[in-house]
Amino acid sequence: MKPDGPLVTKRLYFSLTGGGAVRRTDFNTRVWKLALVQAGVIPEPKEGERHQAAREHGMHALRHFYASVLLDAGENIKALSSYLGHGDPGFTLRVYTHLMPSSDGRARRAVDGLYEGPGSTSDGPGTAQAE
Repeated sequence: MKPDGPLVTKRLYFSLTGGGAVRRTDFNTRVWKLALVQAGVIPEPKEGERHQAAREHGMHALRHFYASVLLDAGENIKALSSYLGHGDPGFTLRVYTHLMPSSDGRARRAVDGLYEGPGSTSDGPGTAQAE
C-alpha cells in the first residue's frame, strides 16, 4: 500500500503454468500478436523474426478503445479518468477522446431533439436520407 508499509500478498488472477506473474510483454508477444495475425490485422512474421512493433497493434490500443467506447456511450469524464488511473480528467480528455463513428449522428439527434415537440417528426439530415 505504501513503499515503507507492511508487505501485502495478493493472489493473481492469471499466472504462468509454473507459477508467477504473467508479464504484459509476454502476453503481448505470445497471445495478443498471435490473435492479431489470425484475425488478419498484422502479417505473420518471417521465420526467426519478431512481430511488427507498432503501438496501434499493442495492448495499449485496447485502453484507447475502452476509453473511447465509454466516452461515446456518455460516461462521465471524471469517472473514466478514475477508471484509467488518471489524477487529471483533463489529461484523459486530451489523450483518450477519439471520435467514434456514431458521434456525428448522436450530435445531430441531440440538436434535432431540442427542436422537436411531442409527436413531431424530424426534418434533419436523417429524414432526407430515409426517403
